[in-house]
Amino acid sequence: MAINPMYSLAGLAVGILVGLTGVGGGSLMTPLLVLMFGFHPAVAVGTDLLYASVTKTVGSFVHGWQGAVDWRILRLLALGSMPTALVMLLLLSHLGKPSQAVAHPFTIALGVMLVLTGIALLFRNRIVLWSRAHLKERSERQTAIMTVVLGVIVGGAVSLTSVGAGAIGATALLILYPRVPLNRIVGTDIAHAVPLTLVSGIGHLLLGTVDVSLLGSLLIGSIPGIIIGSMMASRVREHHLRPILAVVLILVGLNMLK
Repeated sequence: MAINPMYSLAGLAVGILVGLTGVGGGSLMTPLLVLMFGFHPAVAVGTDLLYASVTKTVGSFVHGWQGAVDWRILRLLALGSMPTALVMLLLLSHLGKPSQAVAHPFTIALGVMLVLTGIALLFRNRIVLWSRAHLKERSERQTAIMTVVLGVIVGGAVSLTSVGAGAIGATALLILYPRVPLNRIVGTDIAHAVPLTLVSGIGHLLLGTVDVSLLGSLLIGSIPGIIIGSMMASRVREHHLRPILAVVLILVGLNMLK
């Protein structure tokens, strides 16, 4: 496995941003691999999924240790996301090996998810406040069903684009569970992403859309990057960084939709 220092530097930069803002690495790393380094979108997605499964495992252990994971919500999400991810991988297997012919659908899907992620980051507070003021109370059964549906949506999006389990999933959970503390929403969202990205990543590995050397290079840079970013987070005004990051994601997403 050859280690490329440029990819490790990219992993370091993304890791620092993830540590600073909490934004999922998929929404940052996948477009970077496609636009800057020229990887096929399918390979970028597959490699990023396994990359995310490793980095999010560390975060989920921390949140689980602190009791910041709602296992009931996680089970409902997984009930929808895991079967959907497997179905999506089965569909992807029929597309064959990565080629220019199959690059366009991946690029369009990735562009859409980046725009939605940017919007969720930019307007999360307003979206949540509006939903709490205008949406009527739901029964526990209705909330459970909607959580499973959310899992279906996230599972399909993540297995296809590696984006969606972070800002979009967390925003939707805040709407569905307004009385659950934010730290438990974040912890649950991260913990749910671990099995989802792992299964999806292994599926992409079997499909031949994972670059192992790229994966190793990214992890070498991103793990210390996340640690550095987390240590800097208390000194940097994260609420100033998020809007900038959101606008960048929207612009990148729109560029990929051209």
